[in-house]
Amino acid sequence: MADDFLSAHAGEIATASKRISPFVRHTPLLPDSLDSGLLIKPECLQVTGSFKARGAFNAMLRLTESQPSLAGVIAVSSGNHAQGVALAGRTLGIAVVVVMPEDSNPAKVAATRALGAEVVIDGVSTLNREDIVRQLAAERNLHLLHPFDNWDVIHGQGTAAAELFADRPDTRLVVTPVGGGGLISGTAIAAKSHDASTVVIGVEPETAADAAASMASGRRESLSSPPATIADGVRTMAIGERNFEVISERRLVDGIVTVTEREIAEATVVAWERLKLAVEPTGALPLAAYLAGKLPESSLTALLISGGNASRSVMAEIFRTAADEPHVGGEDATRA
Repeated sequence: MADDFLSAHAGEIATASKRISPFVRHTPLLPDSLDSGLLIKPECLQVTGSFKARGAFNAMLRLTESQPSLAGVIAVSSGNHAQGVALAGRTLGIAVVVVMPEDSNPAKVAATRALGAEVVIDGVSTLNREDIVRQLAAERNLHLLHPFDNWDVIHGQGTAAAELFADRPDTRLVVTPVGGGGLISGTAIAAKSHDASTVVIGVEPETAADAAASMASGRRESLSSPPATIADGVRTMAIGERNFEVISERRLVDGIVTVTEREIAEATVVAWERLKLAVEPTGALPLAAYLAGKLPESSLTALLISGGNASRSVMAEIFRTAADEPHVGGEDATRA
């Protein structure tokens, strides 16, 4: 039964909120200067700078409960999941190995190492990283902690939306980025269990529109090659199986919209200059859709800004472009 599915997973999110509360921040819900009907949930202010810490702590705390003799965990990530798992491992005394593509954000790689994780990066690409992580997991007897296709991770990510609705139960539309689908899956469960009429929208780059394609076809669609986008946190090839169930099969997500690279860059500049938030391009995806007028009308919209671990080189290029083209991030980039 659909109601049984929703209530069971909503209960797991509520339990996850209590479980992880000593380790993560209840991020504020900010009224936004761009529009009186717009709220910002800035997970860029979360520990490690992204929502990923929520899922990492929930999953690893669950592992310590079920496997007290756990040898260690291994994860695959372009950066934010890596930092979340690394911090959780350091906090809980669990060894962590992270497989990261060679083109990962250098700041995210350095932060992951600084948190005590072993980073495997040489020869790793978006195409071969899944094979490498599974091989290492078998060789070293490590538990593989998937960044999004894992119920404990999904329930942890859903705690951000649970906080949002606790703070503003009158929210009618909630918008998140979409990569592998962990955040939007948890958000959709939290939203629909709060009020079935709440609208849930995901945003992804036009160059990485596998989730939109999957919703349209009713099948899990995969990209033919790693997507070229400045939003490095959503360079996944396909959404996960569990995530597809929530998004498409259970129809808990109302729609996926796409934005251009220019729209992502403009939104990132707006976040930094007008909202005074250090937001990475991936985190700016919901704002990009809002500024471009691609979201449904709503009496109260909340944008879940997923993270702020920006690459210096990417941000430098975005701001150089903004300086060369004054309209980028300027007044015409907002609906206010």
